[in-house]
Amino acid sequence: METPFPPFDPHGPNDDEARGPRLREIPLRLLVPNLITVLAICAGLSGIRLAFEGRFELAVAMVLVAAFLDGIDGRVARLLKATSKFGVQMDSLADIVNFGVAPALVLYAYVLDQARSFGWIAALIYVIAAGLRLARFNVMAERDIKAKWQSEYFVGVPAPAGAMLVLLPVYLGLLGVETDRVLGLISSAYTVLIAFLLVSRLPVWSGKSENRVRRDLVLPVILVVVLYVATLMSFTWETMAITAVGYLLTLPFGARAWHRKYGSKWPGHPDHSQPGEDGLPGDKT
Repeated sequence: METPFPPFDPHGPNDDEARGPRLREIPLRLLVPNLITVLAICAGLSGIRLAFEGRFELAVAMVLVAAFLDGIDGRVARLLKATSKFGVQMDSLADIVNFGVAPALVLYAYVLDQARSFGWIAALIYVIAAGLRLARFNVMAERDIKAKWQSEYFVGVPAPAGAMLVLLPVYLGLLGVETDRVLGLISSAYTVLIAFLLVSRLPVWSGKSENRVRRDLVLPVILVVVLYVATLMSFTWETMAITAVGYLLTLPFGARAWHRKYGSKWPGHPDHSQPGEDGLPGDKT
């Protein structure tokens, strides 16, 4: 015998309660940083597609756009007070795509394939190095107690700068340098060098210190920024090539400044660090 439906109880649970707990509504401002992160991933992946279609100028532009979006999503989240653990995980995913996979595949499609297996090995090494660099950065950033130097220096070249640097052979190629096997082999060696700089313990000035600009230099600094942006718009690949070379030339000066201030040849020296703050495998958070 079938059990009849229970009689309707006007004082019983309403329809909303019968459906279970309602989903919590999320303010729109919390979605903005995550949407920027998703757009960054889309831009990086689109750059890979454009590279394999032979449209390298657009491919590099999309990778640079992805790097820009990936660089501002965290700042937008802090500005809107919309930081979340979900956003942190999404940002980490975007980082490895935009600063590791996308630049390596664009570079491989453009010139590293001329070196055959050597080029592919170089691309793999770069992607793995970018992943290790990002993992080390995340571990060090999560620590409650940070060394004083962490507000002034990165340990190794940061991943966004690495993505900009590793594409230097593409900038030169777009300026007219012939892409042949010789350039492919040279580019492979250069890619491995950038990978080494990513995972090295080289102290690299971060630009995050609270140094202030003198009042009389504010307008000249603004004019220099405007000039750089205007040059980037008019002479894109020349400007990017000069920027990459200029960044590489500044690395020894950053290491020298570190040595003068802290008296150590590398971050993490026992005189300046605590056990387990290196962001290496085996560290405890």
